[in-house]
Amino acid sequence: MTETTTGHAARTYLIATLDTKGAEIGFVRDRLRSLGVETVVVDAGCQGQPAIRADVSRESVFEAAGTTLSEMRSMGDRGLAVTRAAGGVSAIVARDHAAGRVAGVLAVGGSAGTTIGTAAMRSLPVGVPKLMVSTLASGQVRPYVRDKDVLMLNPIVDISGLNRVSRAVLSEAAAAMAGLVKFRAEPRSPEEDRPIVAATMFGVTTPCVERARKVLEEAGLEVLVFHATGTGGQAMESLVKDGLVAGVLDVTTTEIADEVAGGFLSAGPERLTAAAERGVPQVVSVGATDMVNFHGIETVPERYAKRRLHRHNENVTLMRTTPEENARIGEDIAKKVARSKGPAAILLPLRGVSAIDREGEPFDDPAARESLFGAIRAHRGSVELVEIDAHVNDPAFAEAAARKLLALLPAPARRPR
Repeated sequence: MTETTTGHAARTYLIATLDTKGAEIGFVRDRLRSLGVETVVVDAGCQGQPAIRADVSRESVFEAAGTTLSEMRSMGDRGLAVTRAAGGVSAIVARDHAAGRVAGVLAVGGSAGTTIGTAAMRSLPVGVPKLMVSTLASGQVRPYVRDKDVLMLNPIVDISGLNRVSRAVLSEAAAAMAGLVKFRAEPRSPEEDRPIVAATMFGVTTPCVERARKVLEEAGLEVLVFHATGTGGQAMESLVKDGLVAGVLDVTTTEIADEVAGGFLSAGPERLTAAAERGVPQVVSVGATDMVNFHGIETVPERYAKRRLHRHNENVTLMRTTPEENARIGEDIAKKVARSKGPAAILLPLRGVSAIDREGEPFDDPAARESLFGAIRAHRGSVELVEIDAHVNDPAFAEAAARKLLALLPAPARRPR
């Protein structure tokens, strides 16, 4: 088993509803033990009788959720029971991880089991092994994975009894988890002790972020680049909230355009709030706010049929934001940055905000840009505003953004290599 720095023996936590998935989780437990991995079985069930003995009982799970098993049973509300079980298991796993007792988490289940298991996994920091064997794994898994490093494994057949297919997949899951917990990352090197800067990027802002990254790395910083696809922005916000980030170069705020106009890549209303709340130095720009993202052309809502659309490829359709939408986007950005508890600046690239928003390109629209910029000017409060007569992907803009962040960072974070 894995020994933690606290001296505790860390075990792999196995989560399932043991009245319906007991045989399956018992099979995984036995396979892990044969591979030298000790386990803790957590019962998240409510109705029926557990098929195997749990190390953490369902009574304990619901108690951790602030209720009781008998109360949940008397209410007869399966959805509420799942919600409470998810909260209880998450609380237990987070508590035990803080005490050094959790080496990894593996769960099996359908929709209810996936809701419960992945909630517990999301309570853990990045780097702790998380494996969900789920009948939902071949579909849209964003609601379950969100901003954490959760592995989803498709069981092929329903998780209902042991058979030649389920045994093969569950054996695969056990072997994968054994490898994850036994072969953890090596101790950190001095290179990994560099202060971290988080940056946001999209394909249409890549030249900017790549150039800015080089400037920041030359100054002795480690740059983590997040793809602004909704989950990317959420992941960055999560790391900032966890206190792992020294500074933020939020060049690409396109997810706010999707939130405003109903696109597919929104990061939710909390996007662009973590750095402000924690006082983390940040430089914010408006990269790719000229576009709202949909999938294939057939996924564009009927109300947008007459809008300016650009087929990026067969799976991505972009819609140009209007002056009215840009005013809302700009106001949202400015008001959020204005609440910063730490140093912050907003940089505006006056000649265009993406690769396809410049003279001669499909989304070139000076009126829309001016609406965006005007809203930011009007709502930024006392936040520093720097307007640069350049395109977002021009080297001059990228270097200005990087240098502005360096100026906002405290001196210990700026240490040239």
